Formats: sequence, C-alpha cells, structure tokens
Amino acid sequence: MITLDRLNRNEAVRYLGGAGISLNYRMDRLMDECEAEILKNARPKYLYSEIDLPNGEFMRGKDIVEHLDGCDRAIIMCATLGAEIDKLIRINQISDMAKAVVLDSFAGVAIEQVCNKVDVMIAEKYKGKYMTFRFSPGYGDYPIELQKLFITKLDAPRKIGLTTNDNSILMPSKSVTAIAGLSDNPIDRKKRGCAVCNMRDRCKFRRNGAHCGF
Repeated sequence: MITLDRLNRNEAVRYLGGAGISLNYRMDRLMDECEAEILKNARPKYLYSEIDLPNGEFMRGKDIVEHLDGCDRAIIMCATLGAEIDKLIRINQISDMAKAVVLDSFAGVAIEQVCNKVDVMIAEKYKGKYMTFRFSPGYGDYPIELQKLFITKLDAPRKIGLTTNDNSILMPSKSVTAIAGLSDNPIDRKKRGCAVCNMRDRCKFRRNGAHCGF
C-alpha cells in the first residue's frame, strides 16, 4: 500500500506555468485547497513484475533497445491514482476551469510520487542490482500502443481497474506504465534512476523538485 505525502508544490507550479497560469494570492490559496482534495481522493495502486531480456514484445523501437542495453532483466510496472481523481477534475472542468487545471497539476505530481515510491520498493527488493530509470510507452519511438501490452501482462484491468481506450490512452488518466532495466553490472549514468542513487535521501535537486540530469 502506498500513502501519498505532501505534494511537491514546485512541480505543480511548473505544470501550471506550462498551462499559462501565473501565481497570485488567490492562486496560492487555491493550490492549498486543490492539494488537499487530491490527497483526500487519490487511491494509489500499483503492480509490477519481472521479465527476462531480450524480450521481443516489450523491446520495440531503437530507444528502448538502447535504454535496456546491458540489462538481462527488466521490471514492467503500472500505477494509478484511481477513478475518483478523474471524476474530481471533470466536475471542476464544468464549474471552475481554473481549479480544474490546478487539480490536474497536483494529480500529475501525485502520480509521479507514487511511481517514485514504487521505484524505491523495487530498488530495495533488488538491492545490489543496478536499475535504469523508468521508460514509458510514448517516450521517443517507444510505441504508445504498448500501453495495452503492459496492463494485459500485469492483469491491471482486473486487479486495479486500469484500462486503455481505443487510442491507447490510460484510463483512469492519472496513471502510468513503464519499464526499468536491471543489471548485475554498472550501467550508463544517463540510464540510472533516483531510486538507486546513494545520494537520494540528501539530494539538493530532489529537495527542490528537480534532478541532477543523470
């Protein structure tokens, strides 16, 4: 079971900046309200499983082949905040679009927090192994159509209610599928994830909602 902590406001602000929304006193209060509602309504769930590499089903496209180079196993995973978050955002899109946008930004931060917590769980389970960062369908030339393969292999529709529509968009929308490589040997720094970094707990970049670039 995953419990969400206080959400990273710097990341939420970054999402809002991309939506063209500027901060002011009213927006600051609205962010407090929206963060509380996301934390109240989110029902985080996740699944993961180990696969052997190479794997023709999951290794489609040059980017994922390069990303998993040097790995003999991988973890496929999925995570979701649950249907209540989608419902909350839809209701506010009708009555208060500004609030809906802020809710959406915090929901994005929340699902990333869930995935980061899953990363840490996996890293602890495979302690002593080297793990890449997560790579999701839709990144680079990795086909978004593989969303369905991920949730099928993980039995996500039955176990956590995660499905896709005809356009391979995950439902609920605040959900993620991803793959991370595992290796017994050191891997390229550019492929490493925060979960297996020994600076994770005292990293100045993570404290500010960013990362070191590796």
